[in-house]
Amino acid sequence: MTTLELPALDLSDDESDLGDELRTAAMVWRRELIRFTRTRIRILTSLAQPILFLFVLGYGMSGLVGSTAGFDFKKFVFPGVVSMSVVSTAIFSAVSIVWDREFGFLREMLVAPVSRVSLVLGKTAGGATVATVQGTIMLALAPVIGVHLTPLLVLEVIGLELLMAVALTGFGVFVASRIEKMESFQVVMQLVLLPMLFLSGAMFPVNGLPVWLSALTRINPLTYAVDPLRHVVFAAQHMPAAAKARFPTGVELFGTKLPMGAEIAITAMFGLVFLVVAVRGFNRTD
Repeated sequence: MTTLELPALDLSDDESDLGDELRTAAMVWRRELIRFTRTRIRILTSLAQPILFLFVLGYGMSGLVGSTAGFDFKKFVFPGVVSMSVVSTAIFSAVSIVWDREFGFLREMLVAPVSRVSLVLGKTAGGATVATVQGTIMLALAPVIGVHLTPLLVLEVIGLELLMAVALTGFGVFVASRIEKMESFQVVMQLVLLPMLFLSGAMFPVNGLPVWLSALTRINPLTYAVDPLRHVVFAAQHMPAAAKARFPTGVELFGTKLPMGAEIAITAMFGLVFLVVAVRGFNRTD
C-alpha cells in the first residue's frame, strides 16, 4: 500500500521575516523615545500652550460663563486641554521624518531590506507613546482646578489618549512623507492643527451650534476623540443634573446622540485610515 507523503511546511523564513519587521519597528520606536528624552526643552514647550489655555482661558472664561453647582468652565475645558497636549505632540512628532529627509538618514532607512510598513508603525508607535506621556503629565494639574481623579479614570484616560495619539500621529506621518522642507511642514501643521482643535469641541460644547458650524465639527475626526475623554472625566466628578445640562457631553450625528463606544470606533476607524495613507505616502517617498 503506497502512502502519500505531504511535503513539510517550512515556516522558518516567514517567522524570521516577521521577527525582522518587528525588530525594525521596535528600533524606530526606541529611536523616537531617545530623541524625545534628549530634548527636554521640547517637553516643556509642548506643555506651555495647553497650560496657557487651561489657566488663562479657563479662568478668563469662568467669570463670563459662570458656574453651575460648583462646576465651572475650567473643569469643562480640562479634557479639551489634555486632548490639545496629545494632539499637538502627536502631529508634530512626525517632523522627525522631514528632519531625517533633509539630513539623508531617511534615504538610508528606505533602502534597508525591511518593509516600509514597519517603518511607519515604528514612527507611529514612537510618536503616539510620546504624545500619550505628554497628555498624562497634564493630569497632574487636575487637583489644582478641582477635577477629581481616580485610578480607573486615569487608566481610561490613558487608553483614550493612546487611541487619539495613534490616529493623529498616523496623520502627521502621512503629511510629513509628502513634504521635503521642515519650514513647510510646520506651516502646514499649524494651518491644520488649530482648526482641528477649535472645531473638535475641546473648547466649547458641540451641541446647539449653528448648522454650518455643527457640520464642520461633525466632519472633524478629532471631535469623536475628544468627547469620550470628556465623558470619562465628567463621569468621575459626580456632576448634578443642572451641571450636566449646562456642560453636556455626547455628539449628535443625523439627529442621534452617539454612544461613547461608537465614538471610540469612529476614532479607531480614522486611525486605521490614517495609517494606511501614511504607508502609501511612504511607499511613494524617494
